[in-house]
Amino acid sequence: MAAGERRMPPRGGTGGAPRRASPPPRPPAARTEEVRLYGLNAVRAVFERRPQAIRKLYLAEARIPALKPLLAWCVRQRVGYRVVDTQDLDRLAGSTHHEGVVADVLRSAPLPLQAWLQALPAGPALAIWLDGVGNPHNFGAILRSAAHFGAAVLLPPQSALAVSGAAARAAEGGAEAAPLVRLDEVAVALARLRRAGFSRAATVVREGADLFATPLPARLVYVMGAEGEGMDPALAAACDLRLSIPGTGAVESLNVAAATAVFLAQWAARGDRL
Repeated sequence: MAAGERRMPPRGGTGGAPRRASPPPRPPAARTEEVRLYGLNAVRAVFERRPQAIRKLYLAEARIPALKPLLAWCVRQRVGYRVVDTQDLDRLAGSTHHEGVVADVLRSAPLPLQAWLQALPAGPALAIWLDGVGNPHNFGAILRSAAHFGAAVLLPPQSALAVSGAAARAAEGGAEAAPLVRLDEVAVALARLRRAGFSRAATVVREGADLFATPLPARLVYVMGAEGEGMDPALAAACDLRLSIPGTGAVESLNVAAATAVFLAQWAARGDRL
């Protein structure tokens, strides 16, 4: 191994050359505070933005060259890491799509709505309100699009949605870049957004105004409904706009993650907003 890199000592054994050992599972008590992330871009993004959140690292030997800065940081900060076999990474991630690296990191709590609003600079701003979206892969893809277009992601107070390993892997680093915001009770959140100058747009499959022909306000929240069920009718009725993405009609609608990307891109295309 290169200088500055170290392995965590193997469990068991009475001497001789260190042997590879299957890494232990996380203690149950840590699961509410930590999340197990996997994927090269997901882990690198945590290291770049909040390295102090990294608690443990597992990697394939082939990933040592690509992760040397992270490994050197682990040595300096006395954060344990272990080189393990691919099968162990598969087990740790619960997926074969780990790209040779898995990390246990502290969760980042969503910002309260009022704190996010107070920190916003003057001028254009964009956010996505996720009403019932639950699929982690869709959530990750939405985070990736939100990071690309500079949008925040708003979570209802009752939503259990959180960044998971699968979501962070799909987000390709976007889970660390897109602000996550916890909303107040719906009526309070709507009022606060209105006072901050945000218009609210319900995104609907049909009977909405043509997205590509509708002027979009400089401060906008798109409300995206759940996969299959759509959004709460009362929430849709409280929005200022109803928008639909026109298409050929060959399919009923776009997947919620794909639709989110289209809505965000159309807002960004209307003037110098990014």
